[in-house]
Amino acid sequence: MSLNSDVGAVIAATVVPEHSRVQFLPAHLGRNMMMGEACIYGWLDRLSIDYNGGFWDFYTLSNGGFYMAPSGDKRFNIDVSGNGFSGEMSADAAGIVASLFGLCYLANRFGDDKSINQYHWLRDFAIEHAEAGLIMRAID
Repeated sequence: MSLNSDVGAVIAATVVPEHSRVQFLPAHLGRNMMMGEACIYGWLDRLSIDYNGGFWDFYTLSNGGFYMAPSGDKRFNIDVSGNGFSGEMSADAAGIVASLFGLCYLANRFGDDKSINQYHWLRDFAIEHAEAGLIMRAID
């Protein structure tokens, strides 16, 4: 069951402007914002030898969700030892993968509706992404 209340609508991603970034993580992760941010960065560090830090863009989704992705056009090799996935994807797709892994961790750790909903809203968006096949295989 999709948590997107507007069934059939395309989910849009909007980059968060610089002046709004300070409110972004508290709005989407609440009291888990510090752990969630570090967790998402950490997931990309674990999944890709190509990641070595850098500036990330924050995105809000029209369905209420969000994600974070490394800024720029760099491509990342992603290796997920738990499911055998190995492939190259854009920074945007790699950020979605890292965000999904991070949100899954938070949802499992805390079991709160906010984290669970955030995971499902991002997954709903990921299914529509241009690199959906790679993203879904990476998180499977």
